[in-house]
Amino acid sequence: MASMRDIKRRKQSIQSTGQITKAMKLVSTVKLQKSKNKAEETKPYFKHMYAAMCEILAKSGNIDHPYLKGDPSKKKGIIVISSNRGLAGGYNSNIVKLVMGSGVAKEDCVIYAVGRKGRETLARRGYEITEDYSEAMGGPIFDDAIAIGRRVVQDFNEGKIGTIYLAYTDFKNTVSHIPVFSQLLPVQKPEFEDTEESEADKLLFMNFEPEAEEAFSMIIPLYINSMIYGGLMQAFASENGARMQAMDSATNNATEMIADLTLKFNRARQSAITQEITEIVGGANAIS
Repeated sequence: MASMRDIKRRKQSIQSTGQITKAMKLVSTVKLQKSKNKAEETKPYFKHMYAAMCEILAKSGNIDHPYLKGDPSKKKGIIVISSNRGLAGGYNSNIVKLVMGSGVAKEDCVIYAVGRKGRETLARRGYEITEDYSEAMGGPIFDDAIAIGRRVVQDFNEGKIGTIYLAYTDFKNTVSHIPVFSQLLPVQKPEFEDTEESEADKLLFMNFEPEAEEAFSMIIPLYINSMIYGGLMQAFASENGARMQAMDSATNNATEMIADLTLKFNRARQSAITQEITEIVGGANAIS
């Protein structure tokens, strides 16, 4: 059995750790509330943006445009959104596992890292990090998405990459955060789902002014920026939610360990007292 001094030192150490994790939980809770509100406010916009782009593509007919074709023989660019700090449970490891399990060989892809944890882990695994935008995770703004979108679209136009993917964590609620791996370029042309639209409306093609190719050259980069910003906001809320959960679990574990150590300390103290009494009684009997 550990001595009373060892138990006391261990208990003090856990109490100090518990105070830190409790403070971090409170900070994460405040940040979560702010980031959650922003994510929920922006999500409808990006859902409608995606739906509008799907409708435009579905009603555009056969348009020959690089943003719709891509080049599968060239390298794949992956925008990986993680966090700059740890202590967030499996948040960062889930994103890394998502990228590694995406089916894209690391020799065939380049990483546009948003978040130091994801960048460092993927670099250790042998992935090529072509750009680092980790400062954006201090508090994402739309200008960050524009900078990232401009770079990846430029590399796509210059033929450095033939496909662009976005890996981020979708914020469902405080306890549910789902890693998502989606393709941004080439934009995939969807099929119409069963809706209340008439067959004539479904077959009606969309007219463009100016020409369709020129319109797509302007619209799709803006669409890419919007999708990246949506991913940043969802990931930022998910990060704070994951950290709040991790710190809450750590605080609860610390409380349980302190209770267990208190019980052990009391038993050790009682044992020491009993031992002293036994020795005193034994010494008294020996004298008499």
